[in-house]
Amino acid sequence: MHMNTSEPDGAGLRPLSARSVVLSLLLGAHPPELPVKDLVRLVEPFGVGGSTLRAALSRMAAAGDLVRTDAVYGLSDRLLARRRRQDDAVHPGTRAWTGDWEMAVITATGRGPAERAELRTRLTVLRLAELREGVWLRPANLVRPLPDDLCSVGRTYTARPDEPAHELAGRLWPLEAWAATARSLRARVVRADRPADRLTAFAAVVRHLLTDPVLPPALLPADWPGAALREAYADYRRDLAVSLGLAGTGPCPP
Repeated sequence: MHMNTSEPDGAGLRPLSARSVVLSLLLGAHPPELPVKDLVRLVEPFGVGGSTLRAALSRMAAAGDLVRTDAVYGLSDRLLARRRRQDDAVHPGTRAWTGDWEMAVITATGRGPAERAELRTRLTVLRLAELREGVWLRPANLVRPLPDDLCSVGRTYTARPDEPAHELAGRLWPLEAWAATARSLRARVVRADRPADRLTAFAAVVRHLLTDPVLPPALLPADWPGAALREAYADYRRDLAVSLGLAGTGPCPP
């Protein structure tokens, strides 16, 4: 089954909310906490006013996104775990590919629609693709183990498909469509000049990078834009951190 990708013209852009701006700033601040007075200053370039900010902070604290200590707001443990997962996903570790493929075969039966959908999401996040119902695979070039609890719903194997690897990759992932959206996003971030527009564009960049199959170079089309898009995002995080006076590597669009 093909992964979902945005249309190139739409490029996955979503309007920024006050919550998105606050999370972006705190996800990039080190330590991930900021006084209210600093947040008021930092959100202004993104079109968020003081009263809107304070209302958003109250809602986020009530929802468990933020923890408040006096006049300082910090990320909850749940959001800190999300930052670690996002960083790992946007910058996945890879290794030299030897031709092996990871394969997961789902054998469990009797699961409801919600359970099946949750499992499909988990396997997709692991950058596996569905060859047919219940059979998921990808080249074994990622530095990450498959979760141990997959054994409760299926079996995992190391495989060597008879089909030429580049043909199989082309059937599993819409590589040209992904590349077209990536190039569209690169063009959008170059054109964006207002802080809010740039943050909106790079939030879409992050979402798109999370769907990159991260294939071995030998299986990618020529001029694959994945590395260039990651580099543009890393540059943005550094530049924005400097411009806003934040320590660390800079805001991470949520």
